[in-house]
Amino acid sequence: MRDVSRLAGVSTMTVSRVLADPETVSRETRSRVLAAVEQLGYVPDRVAGSLSSRRTNVVAAILPTLTNVNFADTAHALTEVLRPADYQLLIGYTMYRLDEEERLLRAMLPRRPDAVVVASSVHTKTASQMLLRAGVPVVEIWDNPGQPIDHAVGFSNYEVGRAAAHHLISLGHRRIGALGPGRDGEARDFRGEDRMKGFAAALREAGLSDELVLHFGDVPVAFDHGRQSFAAMLERAPDVEALFAVSDISAWGALMECQRRGIRVPDDLSLLGFGDFDFGRQCVPMLSTMGIDARAIGTAAGELLMRLLHDDSGAAAAPERIDVGFRLIERETTAPARKRRKTGRKSS
Repeated sequence: MRDVSRLAGVSTMTVSRVLADPETVSRETRSRVLAAVEQLGYVPDRVAGSLSSRRTNVVAAILPTLTNVNFADTAHALTEVLRPADYQLLIGYTMYRLDEEERLLRAMLPRRPDAVVVASSVHTKTASQMLLRAGVPVVEIWDNPGQPIDHAVGFSNYEVGRAAAHHLISLGHRRIGALGPGRDGEARDFRGEDRMKGFAAALREAGLSDELVLHFGDVPVAFDHGRQSFAAMLERAPDVEALFAVSDISAWGALMECQRRGIRVPDDLSLLGFGDFDFGRQCVPMLSTMGIDARAIGTAAGELLMRLLHDDSGAAAAPERIDVGFRLIERETTAPARKRRKTGRKSS
């Protein structure tokens, strides 16, 4: 508050009045104070007067969506670690919008959570300032950023994309594409975009074209994304041999479109997803995928927070980056190219 008062050229009492009862302050002074608040990323502590311990036993968790079972599994595992220490999750979801993440931080941080877990490493400038000034541990999950805000638990989405491309190339495929998230709307799946970047880079390194790395539709992707984006792919490249989908959700939609068109998977087309969703093990054929242990991310984040929150040394903890890794899970939707050439593709 003193920083805000100095920047705005007013007293701390005036800052307090602007935040608590803005109508008692002139419009000009109010504008100066609010501009300083915005510039500094200041968040008022609404409970400081009533919490002498400065602990609320609340951890704020910001996720892209609550409908994706992988994010739900992460939140569940995080809760299981926090519950024995009597910590509760305060969950918000952004629907992949940066402005919504910023709005959630403005709503959550004044309640003084003891830590913040956010499933993103891309933030608005204001959101980054708020996280940096929060004064509590911040853990970015589901990614492995080069410069995290504080701590990070996840994996490299870029390397997932590279590994996916390497696998399809190793099967002998050369006409290879990818079904990625759209990049034009207010909602953005930056992790999915990183997977596509890694995939395209690996194709180029192998001397193959990345022209079939397709960005399509709205975010978040739904089952219909796979159907529609695969149809768009076939219009562009009816001879495509192998596909990597940004999510198993999209891969399932593409698989269903293959069945409608009489395209045999994997005889005519190899199909690789991401996420290792439960339904991928129930598909016919079963879906090959890049597997991520969503629960391991939540567990590792929770255990990290327990160490940080129970460190009574008073020293600032050094940033930690925990890489949970990923793995290729080969099932029934990918096969060597020689099998595809032997059987041929049926006309649709």
